[in-house]
Amino acid sequence: MSHIKVQLKEKQVDQLKEVCLSFNNDPKELINVLHKAQGIFGYLPAEVQEVVARELKVPIAKVYGVVTFYSFFTMQPKGIHPISICMGTACYVRGGEKVLEEFKRLLKTNVGETTPDGKFSISCLRCVGACGLAPVVSIGEKIYGRVSPEGVKDILKEYE
Repeated sequence: MSHIKVQLKEKQVDQLKEVCLSFNNDPKELINVLHKAQGIFGYLPAEVQEVVARELKVPIAKVYGVVTFYSFFTMQPKGIHPISICMGTACYVRGGEKVLEEFKRLLKTNVGETTPDGKFSISCLRCVGACGLAPVVSIGEKIYGRVSPEGVKDILKEYE
């Protein structure tokens, strides 16, 4: 995948610099700063990581290492309605993979990608802690339980 240069908004960069300053530009606060940065930008492209590295005076490789290590962080922009399909044991055994395949088929997009209209993105999680409702899907803050491949179309209709 070729890297497209992301043009950051000056206002957001200023906000990010303020966040770094609120943590005293302390390199030990890298994870906290990255959480706040993802809150501002929605994701952590290389350009955001460079600002963080510069402000906290840490190597860009260290920032990148943290971003890629923790699954919470993403370097891809998420859709307006981020879809997460649980792939924990209970959900997997009860058909989570078939539910995932149906989302991919209907949205014509893959895990880790966002639909061209920016409306949906698909990701997988390990466990949401709602195993009794398996298979579980979350879209934004909303949780759907006992989702069947046939039910995916109806779920997506709610977001049209």
